[in-house]
Amino acid sequence: MSAPASPSEAIFAPLEINGELVRRILVGFIRNEVRKVGFERVVLGLSGGVDSSLVATLAAEALGPANVKGILMPYRSSDPKSRRDALTLIEQLGIEQLEVDISPQIDAYYQGFPEADNKRRGNKMARERMTILYDHSWAWRALVIGTSNKTELLLGYGTIYGDMASAINPIGDLYKTQVWQLADSVDVPTAIVQKTPSADLWAGQSDETELGFGYRQIDRLLYYLVERRYSLPELKEEGFDQPFIDDIVKRVRENQYKRRLPVIAKLSSRTIDRDFRYPRDWGH
Repeated sequence: MSAPASPSEAIFAPLEINGELVRRILVGFIRNEVRKVGFERVVLGLSGGVDSSLVATLAAEALGPANVKGILMPYRSSDPKSRRDALTLIEQLGIEQLEVDISPQIDAYYQGFPEADNKRRGNKMARERMTILYDHSWAWRALVIGTSNKTELLLGYGTIYGDMASAINPIGDLYKTQVWQLADSVDVPTAIVQKTPSADLWAGQSDETELGFGYRQIDRLLYYLVERRYSLPELKEEGFDQPFIDDIVKRVRENQYKRRLPVIAKLSSRTIDRDFRYPRDWGH
């Protein structure tokens, strides 16, 4: 398993990005996609991790700090360092902030289901946080901006209608290793960029431990699988172990449903999202 990422680590060459160019593209994307549908503000969950920190940084540049609200939503077992890192970023950016402790509603619900394991509780926490974000998006007249990266989306490493939900997502086409690169180039605090990746859903939780592989190793395989469209034999020839190939390919295939809108049974001549398909900003 790879060590926690650091800006000085060697980057797999095909995944190297031009940080300044990508920054300008994503800042423009946020500005355009928010304003074209009649909004000026965004809200996002700030976990103290690199993904949400990067998105907050880009959004603050695109819309101005006063139009970005970072919402901290800790659970009672959350790492206090996550909160400190999120507050450090808020202070650095000068964005709006709010803190909502989700412990009361989570604990109240699971009093009736004490047998629930960590993953079940983690999914509930993710969805609880998203309901809070959408509530405040209505109250503040803001769009919910997403923080799921390409690696997570491809692996299905997220909660459908939880952290995977959003109105727009500026980093969904950046692999995790590219997120680290861009975060470093836009001055996200080094302590955040270099910290061990964790969704912080339970004490000691680690993304790479849960996945069973390091992000840099996964991203290299995903590059050949997705960008280059390598077959399984070609991946093997590239030097990847067969069990690793099988595991990652299985995750990508089995989690396709998380990346698509719900399937609608076709009965009419124009079924929504199959025949009745228009841009998101149709009519504007």
